Amino acid sequence: MRQRFSYQRSHTLQHRPRFNEQIRVTEVLFVSEQGAEKMTTAAALELARQQGLDLIEVSPKAVPPVVKIGDYGSYLYQLKKKEKRQKAHSKQTEVKVIRFGYRTDTGDLDRQASRSREFLAERHMVKVMIVLRGRELSNKEYGISKLNKFVQSLSDVSEVDQTVKRQGNNFIVILRPKK
Repeated sequence: MRQRFSYQRSHTLQHRPRFNEQIRVTEVLFVSEQGAEKMTTAAALELARQQGLDLIEVSPKAVPPVVKIGDYGSYLYQLKKKEKRQKAHSKQTEVKVIRFGYRTDTGDLDRQASRSREFLAERHMVKVMIVLRGRELSNKEYGISKLNKFVQSLSDVSEVDQTVKRQGNNFIVILRPKK
């Protein structure tokens, strides 16, 4: 039976570190517990073989490239763990958008406020936007006061990151969670 080709490939470690015979430079900087020393790749590879381990290229862009002796499988495992840890710690905050209009009533505003509280509890920034259309633009003070009232209702869980600003026919405020 024919094996199917999968288009999904693991994006982790696409450029794996070279090891053993894959290292094709003549001279390397060999790093061990005793220190670092320059030697030929063949000599470093022979040392690795004597210990029953692999010669792993740690820093290929250095001149000469830095290598060390170790188990290649466990080295890859440690790299994957390190990448996973870095990815988990580098979670970026999103800017969530809450939109309402000039004629939006209090019940809908309360629902939007509770949704904004959830976003702020998840440590996201919230962009509150009031949309004004047509003749509503002539009474923009009412829209701005409605926006300020909405921001005031969230003042216990948020701080104003960017004050009221006009953006086309909209007025926006950006809130960030309190620290």
